[in-house]
Amino acid sequence: MKGKKMMVSLLTLMALCFGTLGFGSFAIADDTSDPLIELTVNINEADAVTLADMLDGVGLSRAEAIVAYREAHGKFYSAEELTAVRGIGKATVARNETRITVE
Repeated sequence: MKGKKMMVSLLTLMALCFGTLGFGSFAIADDTSDPLIELTVNINEADAVTLADMLDGVGLSRAEAIVAYREAHGKFYSAEELTAVRGIGKATVARNETRITVE
């Protein structure tokens, strides 16, 4: 019985050590940083929470401004049109150009 508890403790310790170093099945991978996975968001259909989550440099208040602008002026025909929204500049659009769609 004593040996069984020691073995379980040893295996648990090893799993924790190797898991935190990125070895084994206990490590959590961040798939969004994989350059082969490209995430896009349709700025004509997405809600504010989705826009804030998907666009780099766009928080919830700016995302709400995007939605309000879209509701007041109609759909966007290009990503560059986002610069008409207060708080969204050319740098923000450029940083997100591969993520933005306008379907």
